[in-house]
Amino acid sequence: DFLRTKGLATAAKRAGRAMTQGLIQSYIHMDGKLGVLVEVNCETDFVAKNDDFKEFAKNIAMHIAAINPVGIRPEDVPEETINREREIYRGQVLEMGKPEKIADKIVEGKLQKYFKENCLLNQAYVRDPEITIADYLNEMITKIGENITIKRFVRFKIGEA
Repeated sequence: DFLRTKGLATAAKRAGRAMTQGLIQSYIHMDGKLGVLVEVNCETDFVAKNDDFKEFAKNIAMHIAAINPVGIRPEDVPEETINREREIYRGQVLEMGKPEKIADKIVEGKLQKYFKENCLLNQAYVRDPEITIADYLNEMITKIGENITIKRFVRFKIGEA
């Protein structure tokens, strides 16, 4: 625990540094019918060439292929998607006959659950459901001793727009 804390503290000190290195990892599945590109950034080319870093990027790409997140963080989810989900949840709750004050709290709880299931950093890691992707990211930051960020991703599937 001490080493984990120390590693995160070191990374926090470096939080202001520019992350101009990294790699773009690809993952192709189902005989080319599903593909993912993910950009993972770090501070130095030394880390970008590190096998642990490369493995991390590969695992993130595979997770994205399997789970299909909407965005990296809740703030990445388009406002229209959030509003649509909120309206669906409100309709469900009001149909159950819940009072307005309670309905708002239930809707917000359901929205938080939506973010947990659909935002990459909040999702349970497919290879170890006991931790989230954010936990896995923090483990890698601690192990490597340098800030890492999942910058962006795109997922393609034949037949989906």
